[in-house]
Amino acid sequence: MNLVARLRELWAYRDLIANLVARDLKVRYKNSLLGILWSLLNPLLMMLVFTFVFQILAGSSDLPAYPAFILSGVLAWNLFAASVTGATNSIVGNAHLIKKVYFPREALPISVVLSNLVNYLLALPVYFVLALALGLNPTGWILFLPAVILVQLTFTLGISFILTTANVFYRDTQIVMEVVLLAWFFLTPVFYPISQVAPQGVRIGGLVLSSFDAQRWLRILNPMASIVASYRDVLYWGVRPGLDFFVRTAVTAFIFLVVGYVIFLRFSPVFGEEI
Repeated sequence: MNLVARLRELWAYRDLIANLVARDLKVRYKNSLLGILWSLLNPLLMMLVFTFVFQILAGSSDLPAYPAFILSGVLAWNLFAASVTGATNSIVGNAHLIKKVYFPREALPISVVLSNLVNYLLALPVYFVLALALGLNPTGWILFLPAVILVQLTFTLGISFILTTANVFYRDTQIVMEVVLLAWFFLTPVFYPISQVAPQGVRIGGLVLSSFDAQRWLRILNPMASIVASYRDVLYWGVRPGLDFFVRTAVTAFIFLVVGYVIFLRFSPVFGEEI
């Protein structure tokens, strides 16, 4: 089956994807006291912790409306990290479905990413309320937000397809990703502005790399750094994202999606045997 035919088949199963998204949301908050309110409380609690640590204890940030600054980054990171973590185990965790019923296997990681998108959209109004309370007024560049979300979803799906496939054959993929995501978090400007990264003059021990533009390379090598910075531009700073980096990130995200989907389709016929 060629790629176009596969996409048509996937579209034909859109109702299944919607049901999987609903199932994921129900299971996630089943038997919890606050239910779906955790999608709001989780980023708020992280925001309070980071604000307390970096602004009150460390006193390392004098940014205005720092809680809003933190929340704009935390929401974006949570969407990515939760999607990647959940999607990595989506095939193995649904072995009973894979072995009994035919459907496009990619529906499983896609549904995980979309369910986390729902959580993000539910929590986003909390950010706007907080920002307004702290004196931040949205600008016209807020209309750029859907484009930033689309680029992040594209990149997240591409990564998810690759990791989902790897986890079928190597079950320690999910364990390794827990460590990788922790390191990735600190390499992404979630609790610090990307402008704080030294644009030049990086020191490694006694060696000074005066020609090394760390900020630029962070954007290039870490698409999430550019994506989070773009969220901050439209939500917190109220300005246009840097188009050069944003376009480059969009192209990178699309490449990851295509490569990841091709890898997933290449190995999906043997998923049933491996799990």
